[in-house]
Amino acid sequence: MTPEEGSEYDRLFYPFLFAGGTANVEDVLAQVRHSTLEKCRDVVALRRKTFEVYGNELVAAAMAMAQAFTAGATLWAFGNGGSTTDAQDVVADLLNPPFPLSRPLPAVALTNDVAVVTAVANDVGFDNIFARQIIAFSRPGDIALGISTSGNSTNVSVALAQAKQLGLLTVGFAGYDGGKMANAAALDFCIVAHSDQVPRIQEAQATAYHALLEAVYTLLHT
Repeated sequence: MTPEEGSEYDRLFYPFLFAGGTANVEDVLAQVRHSTLEKCRDVVALRRKTFEVYGNELVAAAMAMAQAFTAGATLWAFGNGGSTTDAQDVVADLLNPPFPLSRPLPAVALTNDVAVVTAVANDVGFDNIFARQIIAFSRPGDIALGISTSGNSTNVSVALAQAKQLGLLTVGFAGYDGGKMANAAALDFCIVAHSDQVPRIQEAQATAYHALLEAVYTLLHT
């Protein structure tokens, strides 16, 4: 590969791909440090913007969730890929709360049962892997919490619509411009991390749902 064929990034981090290229370790480390600081600044700014725009929405969602839990609700969380991990994180913090003197709250991640997920995906369709479980397990007054980085995950939207139809409280987290979730009638609350960078979106979403859970527990203690 000639120097003209690669980008500046390629030449810095992959000099061995170019004729006569050698790596300057100090230059690489300096660039990594600079890139890390830039990413930190980006996510701090996105977190601040998300709370400035959606702070009231988060408080209102926390109040509704606290009321639902007081009435005996179970929370059902779901998402795809990295959002699956976030959904499981929400559930872990409810079952094993990191807040002092907090009791566990009933919550289930709908990605946990691989047999169910793959059976529904194979026999019915991937768009229904969460909705089928909402139909089977949930009760009116429960909470459905869906997470989508793009805001356009069909299986998340289908499950939230099904949950709304069955009388559940519906909460969504999205990124980019919010996608289809931002204006969906099926959502009682939707918090959007407005960015086009997937890692920054997911980092801001994690901060937002952790703040939401802390607010829920604060309300339950009052």
